[in-house]
Amino acid sequence: MLDPKLLRSDLNAVAESLQTKGYTLDCEAFLALEAQRKALQLAAESVQQERNAYSKSMGKMIGEAKAKGEDIEPLKAKGEQLKNDSAAADVALTEIQGQLDSLLQGLPNIPHSSVPAGKTEDDNIELHRWGTPRQFDFEIKDHVDLGDGFNGLDFDVAAKITGSRFSVMRGDLASLHRALTQFMLNTHINEHGYEEVYVPYIVNRESLFGTGQLPKFEEDLFKLDDEREFYLIPTAEVPITNLYRNEIVDSLPIKYVSHTPCFRSEAGSYGRDTRGMIRQHQFEKVEMVQFVHPDESWDALDSLVGHAEAILQKLELPYRSVILCGGDLGFSAAKTIDLEVWLPSQEKYREISSCSNFADFQARRMKARFRNAQGKPELLHTVNGSGLAVGRTLVAVIENYQQADGSIAIPAVLQPLMNGLTEIR
Repeated sequence: MLDPKLLRSDLNAVAESLQTKGYTLDCEAFLALEAQRKALQLAAESVQQERNAYSKSMGKMIGEAKAKGEDIEPLKAKGEQLKNDSAAADVALTEIQGQLDSLLQGLPNIPHSSVPAGKTEDDNIELHRWGTPRQFDFEIKDHVDLGDGFNGLDFDVAAKITGSRFSVMRGDLASLHRALTQFMLNTHINEHGYEEVYVPYIVNRESLFGTGQLPKFEEDLFKLDDEREFYLIPTAEVPITNLYRNEIVDSLPIKYVSHTPCFRSEAGSYGRDTRGMIRQHQFEKVEMVQFVHPDESWDALDSLVGHAEAILQKLELPYRSVILCGGDLGFSAAKTIDLEVWLPSQEKYREISSCSNFADFQARRMKARFRNAQGKPELLHTVNGSGLAVGRTLVAVIENYQQADGSIAIPAVLQPLMNGLTEIR
């Protein structure tokens, strides 16, 4: 959530920055609500001061009235009226503050100055490439046909069990999926200094509000039919980041990594990527989350991107990195770097990791703070990214390591986790 002080002090600058994201801030609505809030706050303070002053003198006035034999009921009635007036003023102020909060909660994060202008993913800017796409001397197959060829990947039986956009993996392919997960976790823990955490796969509404999925993106979530308003997690970012909701930490940085399933309704995908594993309702990710000092969050983003890149490099998968333009930037993100892996069957790079700095946007929604050098609570910054999306990494391995006979060579770094197996047939 944006700092309301920022809107009050430089509303036009905020509105101009949000235009980069394609968001038009209703300045008039904010100014009108802010004017009402100020007026009501002054009124509430005034009537409270009058009530406090009257309360201090009322005992003396009642005593004097009794001594003179006068009726004290008017004095009591005035005290009661001031009490009621104060309560009414507080209610009115609370109501208008609620409207202001609702407006603020709907505002996306301000993009960093380095975020390029643009409306769609076509306007994202490539930063660099790593590796050279392999040249095949045989007809390339996609991961669906390859997986079907050795009975390792089955979408039909998954559709029978559940519905479309789910998959069943068997045998060595299921083992390869698991090996990828373990390889990612081992690398981030042993080489990049993350602490592994296991988190719930079901979260409450407050948690999704804290990271910015609610209230704006409820249609993208799977909600349980439960009066407690539980949701399946769309990413491990939600439960991990909320570890420090309403908390004050004593030292930073804190770096966590977690492997979880993720559940998304894909409400806005409109039929895209219906074939295969690219866009499913259930998939798995290894997620990295960092809680950092505000002065260090941009360096933290760079290091986190490097940690995700390390996985792709160790797997020897060609990829490129791109900076998302304003129109493609997520609601809560100030800046996002995507890593896109090469898929031979599509002859294009496809997203496999999204790494973002949220600055204090999530922390303000969650009230996640640290103690600064003066010992005072201050909002921390949150940074996270996939390291990597496991299913998409599996797709990339299957397609890039395919062989002429339909078998799949296993990357060297994964073979120890596959009991020495060198290929899947």
